[in-house]
Amino acid sequence: MNNSHDLLLQVWREACKHVHIHESVTSIGRILIKRMSLDGLILRSIDLQKSRIETTAVEFRNQVQSYSKSYSIIREGHIEYFQKWLNSSDIIHFKPSDDLPPHLKAIFPDELDGEMMAGPLLTDHSPHGIIIIHTKPERRFILDHKKILIELLEPFSTALNNHQKLDEIRILKDAAEADRQLLLNRLGRSEIGDLVIGADKGLKTVMERVSLVSNSDMPVLILGETGSGKEVVARAIHQQSDRKKGPFIRVNCGAIPSELIDSELFGHERGSFTGAIETRQGWFERADGGSLFLDEIGELPLAAQVRLLRVLQDGTFERVGGGRVMHVDVRIVAATHRNLPEMVSINKFREDLWYRVAVFPIYLPPLRDRRDDIPDLARHFAIKAADRFGVPQKTLGQKSINRLLKYDWPGNVRELATVIERATILSKEVDLDIETALGIQPKTFVNKHFPESESTEFEYQDSVLDIDEAIKKHIEKALSMCKGRVEGPFGVARLLNINPNTLRAKMRKLDIDWKKYRPG
Repeated sequence: MNNSHDLLLQVWREACKHVHIHESVTSIGRILIKRMSLDGLILRSIDLQKSRIETTAVEFRNQVQSYSKSYSIIREGHIEYFQKWLNSSDIIHFKPSDDLPPHLKAIFPDELDGEMMAGPLLTDHSPHGIIIIHTKPERRFILDHKKILIELLEPFSTALNNHQKLDEIRILKDAAEADRQLLLNRLGRSEIGDLVIGADKGLKTVMERVSLVSNSDMPVLILGETGSGKEVVARAIHQQSDRKKGPFIRVNCGAIPSELIDSELFGHERGSFTGAIETRQGWFERADGGSLFLDEIGELPLAAQVRLLRVLQDGTFERVGGGRVMHVDVRIVAATHRNLPEMVSINKFREDLWYRVAVFPIYLPPLRDRRDDIPDLARHFAIKAADRFGVPQKTLGQKSINRLLKYDWPGNVRELATVIERATILSKEVDLDIETALGIQPKTFVNKHFPESESTEFEYQDSVLDIDEAIKKHIEKALSMCKGRVEGPFGVARLLNINPNTLRAKMRKLDIDWKKYRPG
C-alpha cells in the first residue's frame, strides 16, 4: 500500500494490454486484491436509456462467488440525481450500517455484504460505467483505499472505452457482413469476385482490356447498351486492382434528383439546407481508398459535371455548406449507354470532362453480338432463379437454347435474366419453358392488353437531333399506352425494361408529368 505509484503503473500496464474488459478486470483485480487486501473488484455498465446498471466483469478473492449476471434498475424519479453523481466523479463509501440516498442504492449489487466503494467511469466524456471495490465485514477500508480508487478511475475508464470501441467495431463488422451476404444473394453469387460469365468467349476482348487497366489508377469509361453488364465489368476492374480490399461504391447518376446531386456525391454539413439534420459523407468520401462506379454518367447536369471535373483533376472537393477542402483517393470507373461524343458536340456533356473520364474506354458488346455466351448465362440465371424462388432447379433443353439464340435481346443480359426468372415460375416440367416466357414479353403483353394502341413500336425520324427530346417523346408515348402507370406489370418501367426509380428521375429531368396520362 505504500508504493501507490508502482501500483498505478501496474494497473495502467494491464489496462492497455487487454482489449476485452473481462481480461482487464481479471488481471487488475488480482493485483488490487493482493496489494490492497480487497475481497472483490466489480465493473458495472450503465444504460441510462433503459435505466439499467448491469455487472459486466468481476474478480473475487474467493472464486466461488459470481455476480456476472446481476443488474439493478434505476427508478424513474431517481435518474436525474443519479446522473448528477455520475458527473461529479465523487467516490461513495458504503458501510452495512449506512443508509444510502434512494438514488444511489442501485449502484451496489444486492448480493454483496461488507464495505464497498464506488466511482463513476467516463468514456468519451460521458458516464458509462462504475468501478466498485469490496471488502468483507471482517476487514475495513482505510483512507488510502479512497485515494487509490480515485487514481484508478482513469485507467478503468480507458479499459472500458477500449472494450466499448471493440464492441462497436464488432457490431459494424457484423452489419457489413450481413449487407455483403444480402448483396451476394441478390446477385446470385457466393463471392464478390466470381468469374465473369463469357470471359473466355464473347467477353474475351473486354476482359483482356480489363486486365490491362486494372492495376493502374487511370479512369475507365465503359460504353454499352442498357442491361449489357457494365456493372459486372466495373466490379471486375475493382477486384483485379490493388484497391480490391477497399470499398466499391456504385452511384446511378440518372437516379439522383438534380437538387441533391452535390449532397449525394460530396456530402453536406449539418444545417447546410432544409432537412440537413446531421453531417453526411458523400459517395466520394465513402469510396476513399477504393473505386467509385459512376453509372450513367451522361445523365449528370452540366453544373455537377464542373464539380466532378475538379475531383478528377486533384482529388479535392468541399461538402455542401462546408468550407474545409476534403481530399480523397478514389479510382473512377464510369459507364453510359449514351453517345457522349455526340453529347459533347451539342453541349450536353463537357468536353474537358469527356477527356478525363474516357482515358481508357472499354466497349461492352450487346448480348446479340456474343451469342456464344447465352447458354452459359441462361444456366447461371436458372440456378439463381431456383434459389431465389425456392423451387427445384430447372434444366435447359436444346430446343430452349435454340430459341434463346434466335432472339435479339434488346434488353441484353438484364432481359435474359428476367426471361429465365419468368420461365422458372411458369414451367411445370423439369425443362424451362422458354417459348412461353418469351411469348409474354412486355411488347406482346401491351399488344394484348392495350388493343386500342395503334403500335407498340417507338419509331422516330432520323432528323431528330436532340437526344433528350427523342427520349422524352419515347417515354410520353409509353405513358400514353400504359395510361400513366409507372410501375407494375402494365407500367412504363416494365415496358421499357428500366428501373422505376431511374425512370422517375429521367421524367423529372425531362419535365414529364406522368399524372396527366392517367384516365379520369
